[in-house]
Amino acid sequence: MTSLPTGFAPSSYWMESAPGPAYPTLEPGPGPACPDVDVAVVGGGMAGICAAWELARAGRHVALVEAGRLAAGVTGHTTAKLSALQGLNYQDVCSSRGEEAARLYAMSQADAVDRVVEVSAELGVDCDLEDVPAYTYAETEETLRAVRAEAEAAGAAGLNASFVTETGLPFPVAGAVKVTGQAQFHPRKYVLALAEDLAARGALVFENSRVVALKEGDPCRLTTDRGASVRARDIVVATHYPIFDRSLLFARLEPKRELVVAAVLPADRDPLGMYLTPEDDTRSVRTAPYGHGQRLLIVTGEKFIPGTGSVRGRYERLISWTRRRFPGVEPAFRWAAQDNWTTDHVPFIGRLHPASRHAYVATGFGGWGLSGGVCAGRLLAGRLTGSPPPWTGLYDPGRLSPLRETPAMLGLQAHVARHFVGDRLSAAGAEAVRDIAPGGGAVVRVGGRQRAVHRDEHGALHTLSARCTHLGCLVRFNDAERTWECPCHGSRFDPDGEVLQGPAVRPLARRDDVPDPTAPEPGDADGSGALGGDRR
Repeated sequence: MTSLPTGFAPSSYWMESAPGPAYPTLEPGPGPACPDVDVAVVGGGMAGICAAWELARAGRHVALVEAGRLAAGVTGHTTAKLSALQGLNYQDVCSSRGEEAARLYAMSQADAVDRVVEVSAELGVDCDLEDVPAYTYAETEETLRAVRAEAEAAGAAGLNASFVTETGLPFPVAGAVKVTGQAQFHPRKYVLALAEDLAARGALVFENSRVVALKEGDPCRLTTDRGASVRARDIVVATHYPIFDRSLLFARLEPKRELVVAAVLPADRDPLGMYLTPEDDTRSVRTAPYGHGQRLLIVTGEKFIPGTGSVRGRYERLISWTRRRFPGVEPAFRWAAQDNWTTDHVPFIGRLHPASRHAYVATGFGGWGLSGGVCAGRLLAGRLTGSPPPWTGLYDPGRLSPLRETPAMLGLQAHVARHFVGDRLSAAGAEAVRDIAPGGGAVVRVGGRQRAVHRDEHGALHTLSARCTHLGCLVRFNDAERTWECPCHGSRFDPDGEVLQGPAVRPLARRDDVPDPTAPEPGDADGSGALGGDRR
């Protein structure tokens, strides 16, 4: 197993530096545990909190319900860039939706950046907000052609985009798109301040309250895993990946995970900007304030589908790239981010499904969930209060262009089918348990049933059903984060099977039918024996 550097904290800097207050859990009771509200928002990340705050600001009575802690999921593990320039996305939007769509996309994303600046000033939020330029750069001739085209596409869409050959990076580039007036900030400091103001406006905020069911109607009803319920005229589902399959959006969403490493950098070596290249499985660079005379260099990359390949090896590649490009730095933090990509490169923000009258969704931000989340909050609040922004139709989940989207949709479903069938054929036999090292995990077959087996640092086995509780694909072990991940739709679980990330809402079933061939036999000196148990 590849070793990661010692002293390399497996935690997000954003989480470590802004712990945040606790909010109550929504509990069941003999009467309504939560009074009826105008709007209930499911999901306490950037999109959910922004939607709830905008709605409360407009005078709506709101309940916000989060499965874990506020801003502790994707929002707490992002790179925290606020930019209307998003890689090479304007070429993609032009190709899939047309020039007018690209213009509306630029307007909406620029509006989101401006909104964070405006709200931070209004509420007096100290969130390390900094005005910096954004760059998409190239080092190879092939990428350079795409970067030149992106400069033209972004400019045509209305951004103040220019093509440059000089940047603040400590290495040469072949060329870059540059857009000034973008922003970087501390995402949790911003979002937690919004949540505090949201509660002060009379909204109900609940943590550790996982919603597992939605009954649409007038009113709608949400039910949590504890049996508590919330009734609301309107529902907003902002759970990163929609937890309700009735939308059928899973056929048009592809989950991807990216790794992040962060290292302390002297302030005089700050590259003074936000940078991204599609090369090397994506590389993203920014910095953040980190004490007197220092910055925290944040590098992201190694984009991959959850549950595919060694994650430790990917971390090693990212660390190696960081050391080469910024000599003398040593990573101090590591974490990972996850997002969903749509088949036409534009997020889904609008009705949960075509027949919905009171249920809405926000998802598919394609790695740009901070500006996308602010945009979603603005759009949904405007729609629910009768003042929809001009780009509402652009993001409508009901849109579908068979000619343009069908190839991508077929590719996604082929990927799912390969894993749903192929992973069942390739699972190792129970004898493979012997080879699982402490801290490792593997899927093994026992009597025709697939089991997800993890050996903890003390040598004890933790055995679960390997079937993802979303749609039944088999999970795989992430050897760097020590999690089980579904390669089909991106659900993630901890070693004991508890849900870390949806669309799954129920844990992996615990099992105890995998014997440990490394354990002493009955009658040995220590009197212990192999694990036995049921054949469920």
